[in-house]
Amino acid sequence: MTSATEIQPMTAQELTRIVLNHEELLILDVRNETDFNDWKIEGGRTEIFNTPYFELLDGVDSVLERIPDGPKVLVVCAKEGSSKFIAEQIAEAGRREVYYLKGGMKSWSEHLEPVHIGELKDGGSIYQFVRIGKGCLSYMIVSNGEAALVDTLRMTEVYESFAKEHGLQIKHTIDTHLHADHISGGRALAEKGGATYWLPPKDAEEVVFPYSRLEEGQTIRVGSTEIKIQPLYSPGHTIGSTSLIVDDRYLLTGDILFIESIGRPDLAGKAGDWVRDLRNTLYNRYKELSDDLIVLPAHFGKVSELGEGGRVSARLGDLNQTNPGLQIPDEEEFRRTVTENLPQHPNAYQEIRQTNMGRIEPSPDEQQEMEIGPNRCAVHDK
Repeated sequence: MTSATEIQPMTAQELTRIVLNHEELLILDVRNETDFNDWKIEGGRTEIFNTPYFELLDGVDSVLERIPDGPKVLVVCAKEGSSKFIAEQIAEAGRREVYYLKGGMKSWSEHLEPVHIGELKDGGSIYQFVRIGKGCLSYMIVSNGEAALVDTLRMTEVYESFAKEHGLQIKHTIDTHLHADHISGGRALAEKGGATYWLPPKDAEEVVFPYSRLEEGQTIRVGSTEIKIQPLYSPGHTIGSTSLIVDDRYLLTGDILFIESIGRPDLAGKAGDWVRDLRNTLYNRYKELSDDLIVLPAHFGKVSELGEGGRVSARLGDLNQTNPGLQIPDEEEFRRTVTENLPQHPNAYQEIRQTNMGRIEPSPDEQQEMEIGPNRCAVHDK
C-alpha cells in the first residue's frame, strides 16, 4: 500500500507542461462548488471533477471509485493545505502517483510560461508569456541584446529572469490600454530597470505618475536592427486602446480582438459610448490591414484558443472569416451583442483599474487576491 509520505507536490509549471503536452491527468478539485464552477483547470487531456473538502473530512471513500488506477491524480485546493490532506488519504487507500498542487490555485493563477512565437526579419524574436491559469498573454520583443515588453504582468521577476538568462536589457514596457482584469507590472519594471513606460494618453487621464505617450504615428525601436513597433489607435475596449504592429508581421491587438471572440466595451462603465469605436476598429481599421498579419492578443478566454505548444495566435485574414465577433454586419445586432448578456465583471476590476492608475497601492497579498479568478475581458459567442 502506498504510504502517505509518498504523495508528491506538483508545481504550476509542471502542471502547465502536462496540459500543453496533452498528457493524461485526473484532477480532483476540493474547493467549494461555487469557486469551482467560476474557475477551474482546463485543457489538454485533463479530466476534472469537484468534491468539496468538507464532504471528505470523514474519509475519501466517496471519490475513490472515480479515481481509477492508471493516470496521475492531482488534488487541488485554493492554497495547498486541504489538497495535501486529501491527497494523503487517497494515497493511503492504495492509489499510485498522487500529487497535490503546490501553492494551490493561487500558484496556478500566477504561473507564466514563455513560448517562442517566431523570428523577426533582422534576427530578433518575439516571445509570448502565457498565463495559462488566468488567460493573460504578454509579449517580449527581442533584438540585438535589447527587449520591449508589452502588457507586462505584475510577476515581473519572470521577465527579469528571462532577460538575464538571454543577456537582454529591457528598454521599453508598453501597455496597450489601462487594464481592468490584472495589475500591470509595466511601470514597476520600467522604474526598476530604467526603461521607458508607454501608455495611451486617452487611458491615462487619471494616472498619477509620469509616462510616455503611446500614440499613433510613433516608432519604438528595439535593438540596432530597427524593429518597428507602430502604434495603431484602436479604441473600443477602452477609449485609449492601441494596437501594435511589430516588424510588419505581427499585430498585437491588446483586448480588442481575440482568437475566438472580441473585447467587451463596458469595463469603464461606458459601453454605450464605446460600441461605435469598437465596431469601427474591428470592421474598418483592422480591415485596412494586411490579411497576413499574425494576431497576438492580450488574453484568451477558452482553452480551445491554445495552439501548438501553447501558442495563442492566428492570421488576421482567417479571423475575418471565422471569429464570431467579426461576422455581425448589422450595427444594431452588433450593439446588442457587445452590451447585453455579457459575462460578469472581472474580480475587483474597479480596484485593479485604480491600482493601474497609481491611485491606490494594495499590498502584494491584496494584489494576489484581487486577481484570483478568470479574466473576463471578452464578449463570448453564446
